[in-house]
Amino acid sequence: MKTILVLATLAAIAHGKTYTMETRSSGSLISRLMKEKRYQKYLEERNLHRSQVLVKGSQPVEDVFDTYYLVNITVGTPGQNFSLLLDTGSSSLWVIDISCNTKACYSLSPERRRFNSSTSSTFSTQNRTLFIGYDFGSCNGRIATDTVSFAGICKFLDAESLSDDFTYMPYDGILGLGWPAVSVGNITPPMQNLLPALDAPLFTVWLERQINVSYGGAGGLVTFGAVDTTNCELDVNYVPLTSEAYGQFPLSGFSIGRFSKKFTQDAVSDTGSSWIGVPPYLINTVAGYTGGQYDTGYQFYTVNCSTMMTQPDVEFTINDVKYSLKSEDYVIDLGLGGGQVSASTSTQQFSGPIDWTALVLYVVRLILQICTL
Repeated sequence: MKTILVLATLAAIAHGKTYTMETRSSGSLISRLMKEKRYQKYLEERNLHRSQVLVKGSQPVEDVFDTYYLVNITVGTPGQNFSLLLDTGSSSLWVIDISCNTKACYSLSPERRRFNSSTSSTFSTQNRTLFIGYDFGSCNGRIATDTVSFAGICKFLDAESLSDDFTYMPYDGILGLGWPAVSVGNITPPMQNLLPALDAPLFTVWLERQINVSYGGAGGLVTFGAVDTTNCELDVNYVPLTSEAYGQFPLSGFSIGRFSKKFTQDAVSDTGSSWIGVPPYLINTVAGYTGGQYDTGYQFYTVNCSTMMTQPDVEFTINDVKYSLKSEDYVIDLGLGGGQVSASTSTQQFSGPIDWTALVLYVVRLILQICTL
């Protein structure tokens, strides 16, 4: 059972129903690419991309790789099945159109599932085009309207091209559950379509953590319209949002071992990000307390597997409440062999100045240990 962290400004309650949606873990991207002998190629392409998107003033951030949490939905009549990334950091829904012929549309084995609008009796479009950009990639296509399994008639992006950044991503599109403020193209987000029918204007996210992330599997549950009392404790901690654009909240402290630091900065609880972004000196501090060694070939830190369960706790302070990550939550088994497991960090770039008062942390590992509303 997990403590519930409420990241919300509450609206008026509407009477209706509750709805649950199972999530599943994709398994570790890094582990999969290593098994397929494609990891070095992935690193080359990733590093090239990062060098191309650098802008003046960019500084390095450390990212922690893990898995992606996916949900299955249907679009159209009859319904066509898609496996989508669950993303509370964006508000758009998109799937790949059958006409998409960019590299990323054919990069997975088996191939990504693509939407065939000609077989849906409820599909319509005004042929208005839309571009959606993320920190890690982009897609574009036409705005479409059709039936979506959990939210009724919705507008979404029928993506006709994907940037190469999506080449290695193990999903058929993205389901954004964020606020209307970050909606692209003034399209009503799926969550806003669903809210009026719910018992309460909220949803609970419970994500299951796996010790060995080399394999996908059961990943958790999203409960719309109610608190998940099966997987989450009733010990509810309310945290005021600092922005209604994202699930953004104030973070006031961090510690590991004998190191601790108090500060005031914002963090983002984002189910769609598979990393935690922190300044390089902090990840070096964490590595120092864990005995981690940076592997230049893998481009992340490793530690001896015998220490996986005995590393010091990492602790975040949110609204005067301390939340702890055990060592098995930030040291992960990627199937490296040789008695090594990974703290799985590498350098990426962040646009703009970075310090403890400005950096946005993506607290993904933390939301694997607590339920969020």
